[in-house]
Amino acid sequence: MLQITGVSRRFGDVTALSEISLEIRQGEFFALLGPSGCGKTTLLRILAGFEAPDSGTVTLDGEDLLGQAAHRRPVNLMFQSYALFPHMTVAKNVAYGLEREKLPKAEIRERVEEVLEKVGLAAMAKRKPQQLSGGQRQRVALARAIVKRPRLLLLDEPLSALDKKVRAEMQLELKRLQNEVGITFVVVTHDQEEAMSLADRIAVFSAGKVEQVDAPVTLYERPRTPFVADFVGANNLFEGKACADGLSSDGLGVLPGLSDLEEGTSALLAVRPERLRLISLGHGPAEAESAAVAGEEVEAVEAAEVEVDAEDIGSSESAVDGEGADDAADTEDVAAAESSESAAAAGDTEDAVAAEDAESAEDVTAAEKAEDAEDAEGTADGEDAEDAVAAESAEDVTAAEKAEDGEVAAGDGDTADAVDPVAGEGVLRGEVADVSFYGGISHISVLVAGRPVPVLVATQGATQVQAGSSVALTWAPEDGVLIPQ
Repeated sequence: MLQITGVSRRFGDVTALSEISLEIRQGEFFALLGPSGCGKTTLLRILAGFEAPDSGTVTLDGEDLLGQAAHRRPVNLMFQSYALFPHMTVAKNVAYGLEREKLPKAEIRERVEEVLEKVGLAAMAKRKPQQLSGGQRQRVALARAIVKRPRLLLLDEPLSALDKKVRAEMQLELKRLQNEVGITFVVVTHDQEEAMSLADRIAVFSAGKVEQVDAPVTLYERPRTPFVADFVGANNLFEGKACADGLSSDGLGVLPGLSDLEEGTSALLAVRPERLRLISLGHGPAEAESAAVAGEEVEAVEAAEVEVDAEDIGSSESAVDGEGADDAADTEDVAAAESSESAAAAGDTEDAVAAEDAESAEDVTAAEKAEDAEDAEGTADGEDAEDAVAAESAEDVTAAEKAEDGEVAAGDGDTADAVDPVAGEGVLRGEVADVSFYGGISHISVLVAGRPVPVLVATQGATQVQAGSSVALTWAPEDGVLIPQ
């Protein structure tokens, strides 16, 4: 629809636009995004007819746009300040352009009512601008711009005068209206979030030149220049040279990334904060030392308890054996006395006494064996029970250690399962410098040796990672974008 070819504009020694070429399609919501002074508003004024380029051409549906007077162009401009007439009602402000064209009053009234209905201001048609909120005044300016049914609507920072909440609402409103009326919108903004939420495609400007033109997602995920990578959202940028596996960076090693750059080419590796995977390596140095001391104390206590238990068990066994021996001795004395008394009184023969003594001896021996067997069985049962308790305790300790290791590895969802993250290349180690939480996202700054600025990590939801924690950072090769310098 709109073709801009080689447009340049200079103001003395300042080059506002340098050989700008763009193509804007029918019904598209197109954004010109860039910092202040980059030339985007100058291009908008050229399209509206308020500025003339030093060179280049602009055509609308194949017709020369630059050769037409500003008021004759099928283009309307919505000013940043809205420029409403304070002494006119809402309806009169909207009807002003139609009245200048001397259209029939009935048509003017019909079109004004239709457009006020679309922007949700039908009930406020008789109010003055000062009786409206900022968002409502913005809608009046928009209604006045679209009531003339232009083929191209230009918007210069249309939402900059609104507070954050109203701006978010009006972004959706603008997009809805653009879809309904089917007019091609070209919006100038320096707000990346605004451009991303509104536009079908975005042209990023820098110092009077177009750096990249793409859909919002492509622009965000695959920046083509260092400026775009730095301006469109936060990015971690690493300097180095392209290699087979990504970027070879002095002091950091080989960082993973995908690129078709020739090996050895000076490049930047861009990695989005939300693409980084943060893996906890445990406590900071002071906490680790305290944990180690605590661990030694626990081991010493456990060893002492085991030694005390062993002594108690040995004493118990000795006591049981001693009691058994005393019982056996008493039995022998009683048997001997009874044998002597029987021999003296009855005058039994020596053979009878011998036989009775032998029988008594056999009884005593059997009793001793039975008692020893019980003692042995008791000792064995005690040892088995002790072994079982020790084994169960060992299993509990092992399970606890495994669970604790799992918690250290898994963390609060920001870290991975139990993995050794420090083996191989493509991993950065560092210490957490700062943690902040806003917008439902945890923003973590990690200091990495060999890098002058912190690496930024973004995780969804609140995090339990604290400043001073040791961490490792890694990412998938497809999440690293190499940009030639």
